[in-house]
Amino acid sequence: MSGESRKYVAELVGTFVLVLGGVGTAVLAGEFVGALGVALAFGLALLAMVYVIGPVSGCHVNPAVTLGLLLTRKIEPRLAGGYVVAQVVGATLAAGLIWIIAAGAPGGYDPSTAGLGANGYGDNSPAGFGLLAGLSSEIALTALLVLVVLGATHRSSPVGFAGVAIGLALVLIHLVSIPVTNTSVNPARSIGPAIFVGGWAMTQLWLFIVGPLIGGALGALVYRGIHVVEEEITAETAERALPDEQVERSAA
Repeated sequence: MSGESRKYVAELVGTFVLVLGGVGTAVLAGEFVGALGVALAFGLALLAMVYVIGPVSGCHVNPAVTLGLLLTRKIEPRLAGGYVVAQVVGATLAAGLIWIIAAGAPGGYDPSTAGLGANGYGDNSPAGFGLLAGLSSEIALTALLVLVVLGATHRSSPVGFAGVAIGLALVLIHLVSIPVTNTSVNPARSIGPAIFVGGWAMTQLWLFIVGPLIGGALGALVYRGIHVVEEEITAETAERALPDEQVERSAA
């Protein structure tokens, strides 16, 4: 398997684990662990994947993070597109597996009515928050996530601690926004469940693609304003740097 193929597989696996761990907890164990437990599940899944696949692909597992890294020249455009495809496939496979598991409960499980952890606003927001609140939340919190990813993986940051900072940031983000939108900050995480839920989830999906992408760009812009942007990473230099350096040990 080529170096590029390994990166794509790593992103698929990483996003699969993120969605299985986070959305799976919300769907299968939400009534037992509550919002705090769901927030921790997302953060712990991401933290683990930073160390597992970070040396291979950088552990973006989020199209908004990939966009932020693209805008700060930490990934080449030709790789970024493949990353996004792999992330969406991984999230969709994980959502399908969650449905299969949930269907084994007494009475079965219908994603179109139960929701499968899909994101929503208005009547589909956990606490009834409207469109503007949902969009503002997704933009601001995705910007925060991307800023943390970029800052924690900067050359001058302490080596080996990026995963902790990024994972805890995702926990914080979920604690803030689970009541608002069920928390996306990740288009792939939203696309996976929405495909199986259909109906309202597909109709409202645009917000959870547009909002996080705007947030990812905003986070990159803020980062560029407060940090000296590191030199552009080509495919060759990234291949050499990833196993030994902290550059691109990022996530989503």
